[in-house]
Amino acid sequence: MTTLTEPRSPQKATHRERRRHPRRTAHRPNWAGGLAGWLWLVVVAVPLYWTLITSFKAKSGYYASNPLVPSSDPTLENYRFVIESDFLRYFLNSVVVTAGAVVPAVAVSFMAAYAIVRGWRMRVLRAINGLFLMGLAIPLQATVIPVYLIIIKLHLYDNLLALILPSIAFAIPLSVLVLTNFIRDVPNELFDSMKVDGATEWTTLWRLAAPLTRPAILTVTIFNSLTIWNGFLLPLILTQSPDRRTLPLALWTFQGQYGVNVPAVLAAVVLTTLPVLVLYAFGRRQLLSGLTAGFSR
Repeated sequence: MTTLTEPRSPQKATHRERRRHPRRTAHRPNWAGGLAGWLWLVVVAVPLYWTLITSFKAKSGYYASNPLVPSSDPTLENYRFVIESDFLRYFLNSVVVTAGAVVPAVAVSFMAAYAIVRGWRMRVLRAINGLFLMGLAIPLQATVIPVYLIIIKLHLYDNLLALILPSIAFAIPLSVLVLTNFIRDVPNELFDSMKVDGATEWTTLWRLAAPLTRPAILTVTIFNSLTIWNGFLLPLILTQSPDRRTLPLALWTFQGQYGVNVPAVLAAVVLTTLPVLVLYAFGRRQLLSGLTAGFSR
């Protein structure tokens, strides 16, 4: 015998049940968070605004005017004065140090991360990965004296190479960590298929791993570029000649030599910051997405 049952229609919620579970159609505005955000915006924006408008003021009228009011007669004399004070030489030194340190550091870190992921069963590679992780715990300030003595022994003092080599060493640990997390997320089936097709490890590295981890490569490139560009301690310790100064060190010495000329000093600050702002504007999305994806997977 077959029993036929009629499908039951879903019961409608009673008026009492609807009152117990009201719909949430709107969220409460977070007034405290919004106020804190606006206050932080003011704290960050006011110094930037003051620096920019002051760089266009004349030296003679700086102390006689309101610091937060733009000049009625803006001038570019401060920027001309800064550029004529060997600013281009300092800019070129910073470019050489940054490019000479970032390119080898990213290349070595990428190959090291690939070897660590692909050869994780080897004790040597696990030990090397541990050394890289230990490098994250050692601050730059703790190694100033050993680095200084090594540079003296190598006869590299007061040379741009003395800034490039330590910068490479301090950029590798974090770069390896980020790149390792990305390469580890690449499916092993892709590596196996490349191996079946007869590809060598070198071909797999640059034809498969490199394109798939491009966000991570751009992330560590931008991050290391910003860090090395703003570096101050190594140029201060390892260089002496004025023609070997990078922009942060030149800005400090410029402020000491022309400390009274506040508009000229702030014009130098604006020129020093412009390359960093341009680099961050072009790589902001890659930097944020790369760091977020690398540590949230």
